[in-house]
Order: sequence, then structure tokens, then C-alpha cells
Amino acid sequence: MDFYNVYEDEKRADSYAKLEFPGTYYLAFRDLPDIINEHVRGKKAIDFGCGTGRSARFLRKLDFETTGIDIAQDMIRKARETDPEGDYCLVEDGDFSKFEDNTYDLVLSVFTFDNIPTMEKKVKNFKEIARLLKSDGKMVNLVSAPEIYTHEWASFTTKDFPENKCARSGDKVKIIMTDVEDQRPVEDVVWSHEDYEKVYKRTGLEIVKVYKPLAREDEPYEWVNETRIPPWIIYVLKKALSLNYS
Repeated sequence: MDFYNVYEDEKRADSYAKLEFPGTYYLAFRDLPDIINEHVRGKKAIDFGCGTGRSARFLRKLDFETTGIDIAQDMIRKARETDPEGDYCLVEDGDFSKFEDNTYDLVLSVFTFDNIPTMEKKVKNFKEIARLLKSDGKMVNLVSAPEIYTHEWASFTTKDFPENKCARSGDKVKIIMTDVEDQRPVEDVVWSHEDYEKVYKRTGLEIVKVYKPLAREDEPYEWVNETRIPPWIIYVLKKALSLNYS
């Protein structure tokens, strides 16, 4: 599949750097402190796919010693500019060789795997993440639910892309972020829960718990479908006792 990472783009990086936690994004981050507190012991973390540093800064506020990593040079540039005291590292696609085995208590990935195409590339990245985790470490993998590409939301619109409704797991889909200045469509890869289960099995990770956050009517946002359809899926993962890298 011919897939272009839309975040390798200076204009998008500048626009994305201004984004905090509005609307639908609020639901992605709302429950993370409690989820992390429940499952993670220790304070050494990697933010995989850190972009302009939003989620890395989020972890630092939770007292994690955090290294943000990304393959997009413009995103790392903006992260360092916005947060000069942060630790941000530009890496090659799928190359974690700068980081030691069995070192991290937490690897957080927020939306990153929405932009990693093919089973093979996902497997490669998850294998490396499993290698970095301590024996009792956890990965928190936050991804877009397939339904996000077929409905309207407080922070996204998909009505101009009816072809999304026919997309199968692994296909390209388009979505527009309405909370940023750059209104160009974002191109993602839709991925089913069943295919994530297959990826985890192949990479020595197993699911501890799955969360699907829904909005509440008393929250200060104009929800569209968020109170009845979860836009995000949050996987908490650990190293499997018997690693299966086949």
C-alpha cells in the first residue's frame, strides 16, 4: 500500500503544536492518569510517536521521566521549540537501537499506530517496544476506533469521505481535524480489534485490559456521537510470559 505519513509536514506540525485537549481529544486523555496509576509501577517512560510533544508533556505532569520519540523531523523540531527542557529524539522508522532492553516502566503511544501501515510494520514496532519494557512494564496503546472514520464528532468530520464506510482493516481512510488551523484531510489506516489481537500475539505482548471511553452529558463540550459511540480504544499491554515472535 502506498501510504504517506501526513505528519512529516512543516505546516501541519506548526498547526498541531497549538492543539491541547479539546472536544473528542479530551476523551482520549481524560482517563489516562487513572489507567496509568492502576497498571504502571515506576516512572521511566517513552512517548512513542510524540509528535509536537503534547503527550510527552502530559506524562511529565504525571511525574514520569519521559523521552519523546518520533520519525517526523518537523514534529520533533516543533516539540523542542515548544518545550526546550523536554527530551525529544528523532529516530528512523522502526529503529529503536538507541534504547536499551528492559529499561522502561511505560511506553505510551497516542494515535501513532493509526499512521503505521501494514501488519509487518506494526509487528516490527511492537517487537521493539516489547524489548524496551521491563519485565513488569506496560504499554498503553491508544488508537482510533474504526467507527471514528464513519461518524461525525466534536473534533472531527468524515462526511466528505463516504468511501470510509467500505474500508476494511488495513485500508486507508480520511478524516478532517476541526480543532486545528490546517484543515487538510488526514490520511490514516483503519485497523480492527481482531487485527490488533493478531499483532500483539506475534510480538510478545498480551492484553491486560481494554478501555473504550465514552463522554458524559455533564462535560463542558458539545458532543455529537461521543456519548454513545467510543471514538478511541485504549489497550493496556504487558510482556507475555511465553514470547511468540513467529
